[in-house]
Amino acid sequence: MRFQAVHGNRHGIRPGVFALVNGLAFDGRLTEAQQGFRRDTNAWYTRNYTNPADVVPDIYSHQLNPGATSWFKVSAAYLLERVEGYLEVLRAHAVNYEVVFSTQPGRIVYEDADQVVVVPWDATPCPACDPTRRLWAVDQP
Repeated sequence: MRFQAVHGNRHGIRPGVFALVNGLAFDGRLTEAQQGFRRDTNAWYTRNYTNPADVVPDIYSHQLNPGATSWFKVSAAYLLERVEGYLEVLRAHAVNYEVVFSTQPGRIVYEDADQVVVVPWDATPCPACDPTRRLWAVDQP
């Protein structure tokens, strides 16, 4: 399960929910309450969620793993519970996002109990793969 931008960035990657909210913060667009939520919840995730780059420092290297993205496992309910607050921030700022589910989102380059980091199939051709299914997207007017 992945929460991501509807459109790709300049590198063709669709930033995930954390990057989208952090980007709003870095642009100075968050309210004081949203900024507090972001700081507190980012800190909670830092304490409770393994950062794959701490385990494999070059996991997001474009040369080694082009287009690598992180996906939640749907079994990581305790992590998913807090994502709604990030989605509320995105909706408040009319940032379009989508929620994508896949049983095979790409070639797995990292995995733990809560997540996988994958290189998209189009970066590593696989004729027998199950393509990503977009179940819903939220577009703001």
